[in-house]
Amino acid sequence: MRYRTWLEIDEKALSHNLKEIRKIIGKNVRLMAVVKSNAYGHGLIKTAKLIEKHQLADWFGVDSLSEALLLRQHKIKAPILVMGMILKENFRKAAENNIRIAVYNKEAVLALTSLKIPLKIHLKIETGTMRQGIYLKDLPAFIQLIKKYPQLTIEAIYSHFANIEDTTNHSFAKKQLRIFQQALKIVHNYKIYPIAHTACSAALILYPETHFDMVRLGLSMYGYWSSPQTFVSAKNLGRQITLKPALTWKTRIAQIKTVKANTPIGYGLTEKVSRNTKIAVLPVGYWDGYDRKLSSIGNVLISGIRCKVIGRVCMNMMMVDINHLNNVFLEDEAILLGKQGKETITVEEIAQKAGTINYEIITRINPLIPRIYK
Repeated sequence: MRYRTWLEIDEKALSHNLKEIRKIIGKNVRLMAVVKSNAYGHGLIKTAKLIEKHQLADWFGVDSLSEALLLRQHKIKAPILVMGMILKENFRKAAENNIRIAVYNKEAVLALTSLKIPLKIHLKIETGTMRQGIYLKDLPAFIQLIKKYPQLTIEAIYSHFANIEDTTNHSFAKKQLRIFQQALKIVHNYKIYPIAHTACSAALILYPETHFDMVRLGLSMYGYWSSPQTFVSAKNLGRQITLKPALTWKTRIAQIKTVKANTPIGYGLTEKVSRNTKIAVLPVGYWDGYDRKLSSIGNVLISGIRCKVIGRVCMNMMMVDINHLNNVFLEDEAILLGKQGKETITVEEIAQKAGTINYEIITRINPLIPRIYK
């Protein structure tokens, strides 16, 4: 079946990125593949199945119980950690499906004690991000409470860095690391020796001391640098790593027409063509995840040549200037994100024009759009 808009996912690129990370962390550190948010837009189930089939990671990390249950329903056997919120009433379902949960509230611990089902938990330590987390001063009380209930096992403790991606000054991240090391000592004082994990993509590339027992690979698994600053820092530190973007977003030309000079294009009449202009209508818009902020400034590739978005991006359609192209036909492919010929539209370019980050661009691609693995 042919589609009007679809994503092509390069399996070799995904595999390459995971192997590059494995070279950095070595064989003795576990690798958690973070596949939350529809595998950062790449397709949750197919991505997880590919990774498990080729034994490219040891764990999976997700945000919600629904994501974890979906993986279990599709026969994913590896350990799964839900890093986001789970309602107390759903703890039993997590336990029954051998799903690990993040714990950071005493109320959650008390609710878990009534289950009478073995459950492995990961304590989230607050080190400075000010999201979920247990303050250092409260950690002993958490441990003492949990130790009263043999069905609960502290399998891991972990944290997350607040400012390791957006800067080349990593003093705050190093402060967080020191706090986490103190938390680890507290846990060890109770004769508990859990898995420790703190490293996101940026941290694991830049600082081996953040690896501990496991790393959590998110954005870089899909072939993207966490930020320009991370790329610069890696280069300055002599880190040898090549990332290959795995995603190409395609659509097709729905109509070709010529509009007369001074004709306004699209909603709000925000842009007029200055001369007789040939345009292509593309059947994709902001509902699909193509940001409305790209109106009049975005580019797509047709026949390997950049074509400017003209007028406002609509909910399900957009228009582009193809006046400079020859031999363009109805249903020809257009590239919204990725490479065609010698030209490439990068996610970083789109993010800069939309005033956001690469994470948002790819994770907001509509999950209903077909993902074709190649």
